[in-house]
Amino acid sequence: MVFPIITLIALGVLLWQLNLLHFRRLPITLYATGIFLFATSAATQGQENEIRVPSGVTYQLIATYSVDRLNQILTSELKEFSDFPMSYPPARYPVKLYRITYPSVIPEHNSRPTSASGLLAVPESGADTMPVVSYQHGTVFSKTEVPSHPDNSMETRLMIAQFAGQGYMVIGADYFGKGISPETDSFLVKASTQQACLDMMLAAQAVSVNLKLHWGPLFLSGWSQGGWSTMVFLNKLESLGIPVKAAAVASAPNDMFAIMNRWLHAPENHDAVYLPGLAILQINAYEEYYGLPNLTLSAFKPQYQSIARDLYLNKITYAEAGPKLPKRMNDLLQDDFIAGSSLGSSRYWALLQDSQAFRWRSITPLHTYYGDEDEVVPAYIATLPVSYQKFVGGASAVGIEVKKANHRGTFVYAVANQKKWFDQLLTK
Repeated sequence: MVFPIITLIALGVLLWQLNLLHFRRLPITLYATGIFLFATSAATQGQENEIRVPSGVTYQLIATYSVDRLNQILTSELKEFSDFPMSYPPARYPVKLYRITYPSVIPEHNSRPTSASGLLAVPESGADTMPVVSYQHGTVFSKTEVPSHPDNSMETRLMIAQFAGQGYMVIGADYFGKGISPETDSFLVKASTQQACLDMMLAAQAVSVNLKLHWGPLFLSGWSQGGWSTMVFLNKLESLGIPVKAAAVASAPNDMFAIMNRWLHAPENHDAVYLPGLAILQINAYEEYYGLPNLTLSAFKPQYQSIARDLYLNKITYAEAGPKLPKRMNDLLQDDFIAGSSLGSSRYWALLQDSQAFRWRSITPLHTYYGDEDEVVPAYIATLPVSYQKFVGGASAVGIEVKKANHRGTFVYAVANQKKWFDQLLTK
């Protein structure tokens, strides 16, 4: 394949931004990520405030959060989100918020071209070089509770207030199937998650060049599904030789095969009532992305098949679907499907095993946070990278317990604590 000269120039500029202009270190697959291969704009046409940059990337300013607005997020809005007792330092800078649209490809579909969206948050600090946090968001049932719609996403707003309000740039991919994406939800689909995050990062680099901003050290952060996304994204970045200063994850489901077995065969009274909803997203996504025909028909009990499909396709909201769904995953799934989980020999269960997010020798320091009252991700699952990295001689991986913290409380603590850790690393 012959690459247009503008494509290669754009790639060189972006790699220079990351201090990565050592092409001999980067596999040729970097050039095939799709971010630079398709020139068709992914953005809606006709928007007056839309700005186009090379390689099909567009962006638009969607809001500016004032310091007062950021401090409102850190106080009253935080209290509405979680009752976990945590305080944050006041924001220092207003933050400009840019919605980015970018071309990408779907690896599971023979690299079929697609479009996706995400957010770039830029503090008005006066600096032209800033550290960057790539935040991978947690599970949402709608298309718009994502980074590119920050007013609909409290987790995104908290990251903006805590990090961008203190001088970090923050980026976040919506993932395929969310935001402006025309695809179905790619929930916990490994290669597509890696692709969406990687191409969002490269798109944000292109926008940063246009804004005359330079990237300092890159950090990764994520919560829940986003913790898993952060781990598989980190794996992708390390495979490409792109350095990450550190990563922090909260309530990360590092082994989906193990956690599904835990939810099915060892349920606990405090398990979240929305776990069946997670199974609906994940099983539907695997049917769509991995081409597993009739997987949902074999998985869900007949009385739940229609509502499960409607929820996955965003034809109904979770508020509408939740009361009609069982509270335990066992009551949602058929007995024969559950029986296959023990040995994991079917195609679905084998793919779930392959979706693990921790079994490689990492070179990036990691903090993984887990709550002792988390109703979704048990401590054992969240801390799998700790013992594994020690066993294989990898980078430091530290498990941090958050006392009296449920799923949201773990996130609230982690965001505050990881900021202190990232700040310390910037001085070294």
